[in-house]
Amino acid sequence: MAKQTVLIGLLGATLDSGRGSGRWERWRPTVSLCQHEDLLISRFELLCQRKFIGLAKTLVDDIATVSPETEVRLTELEMDDPWDFQQVYSVLHDFARGYQFDTEHEEYLIHITTGTHVAQICMFLLTESRYFPAKLIQSSPSSARGRGGPGIYEIIDLDLSKYDRIASRFQQEQKEGASFLKSGIETRNAAFNRLIDKIEQVVIASSDPLLLMGPTGAGKSRLARRIYELKRTRHQVKGAFVEVNCATIRGDAAMSALFGHVKGAFTGAVTSRPGLLRAADGGVLFLDEIAELGPDEQAMLLRALEDKVFLPMGSDREVQSEFQLIAGTNRDLSALVTEGKFREDLLARINLWTFKLPGLRDRIEDIEPNLNYELEQYARRTGKRVTFSREARERFLKFAVSGEAAWSGNFRDLNGAIVRMATLAPGGRITTEAVADETERLRTSWRAPIASEAHELLERLLGKERLAGLDLFDRDQLAAVITVCRSSHTLSEAGRALFHTSRDRKKTVNDADRLRKYLARFGLDWRELR
Repeated sequence: MAKQTVLIGLLGATLDSGRGSGRWERWRPTVSLCQHEDLLISRFELLCQRKFIGLAKTLVDDIATVSPETEVRLTELEMDDPWDFQQVYSVLHDFARGYQFDTEHEEYLIHITTGTHVAQICMFLLTESRYFPAKLIQSSPSSARGRGGPGIYEIIDLDLSKYDRIASRFQQEQKEGASFLKSGIETRNAAFNRLIDKIEQVVIASSDPLLLMGPTGAGKSRLARRIYELKRTRHQVKGAFVEVNCATIRGDAAMSALFGHVKGAFTGAVTSRPGLLRAADGGVLFLDEIAELGPDEQAMLLRALEDKVFLPMGSDREVQSEFQLIAGTNRDLSALVTEGKFREDLLARINLWTFKLPGLRDRIEDIEPNLNYELEQYARRTGKRVTFSREARERFLKFAVSGEAAWSGNFRDLNGAIVRMATLAPGGRITTEAVADETERLRTSWRAPIASEAHELLERLLGKERLAGLDLFDRDQLAAVITVCRSSHTLSEAGRALFHTSRDRKKTVNDADRLRKYLARFGLDWRELR
């Protein structure tokens, strides 16, 4: 079934004016667009200032005369000065945000011939940025200028994929998009903010695959969903957001889950299954831990990305699905290609836009705003608002940004800590005692895996034979020192954490030099440990 055409345009106070029968001798763009035999307009959204409502009603009657099948809806705009850029953009922006677009059943045209030059520019910008999911239409009189009749028109399709960035995009729009991707969290880490700004630009301008890299718990899943939601608000996708952790599916189960199967494809396949790729048609597919896919699934995925078709299990008929892929991984895919565990051609296909998310330890400036965010999320889920006492908050933040805090689970660790303290908070107030209990719990949970990693690193640095020549006391002490060094950003920071108590008894303090000399006893250097 063909889509209906909806026209959105501004009343032209000068070009559309005219009274009496003589008005039909003039070319009036708003009426003339409805006179073309090859342009059937089902609905005309006519926008006008209140002071021109009389002229607008005349146009409605004239359109009914030349095109009775066209429904005209009048919308009054609260716009005092049509040459005030800020006012005009704001009014049209509000209209676009509040309009119920139905892109599945309707096609939209934005008329940019009428209205002031400022209004025409604003209509263009709102269409380019996809607040209007539409094409532009320009109209003009025929060669016999000033005469009546339909004149001529031209439809312009703004294909955003052709542009890296439209120079006229407003900085404020970019900030809003970036803030949306960060869930509204006022992050302070400059490198992370630059990364999000770049992701926002790419998300709006491109539908190519995105690759999100970073350690477990760095926020890849949350960012992927926010990317989808941003694209949906800009009318760039209309399908669903489909998420799957590839580490949870293996073998035939992976093939069936991703690509679907027909009835009888294998033992137990009593009904057909469409698969996740088809569920993501028109939307976004997020494959987390993509490195865990087997070679067969990788090959099928590559075909689906390049040709938009694939074969469900047991079927001899290809199915189509057009989706944007977001892949997530905490592994080095290039190294896996070298090892023969990941397809080089698939990596080349998904590696166009690659963004590496930093762990929490590399964003300690963002711990406080994320702490506030987690408390807000807890209140939203439970209906219970919880706060810290002033001293408790200071103690937790001091610990959170210190060298003691490994944050090996990244934001999952922070979320878990806040949930535990908030749940046990008497009267909705987190106390210093609760902070002390939680920080000790975190230390204990981090200690075992980090100590094991430190012993493995020690063996690599010293070698088994030399390590065997050290007393158990020296080995454990050296492993503890390495653990602190590995979780600290600088030599001085590690020294302060290691010599926190004894440094107060010294007349001159040089924690970095003291630590450097200790490591030198074993032939070790700070840079090796990092």
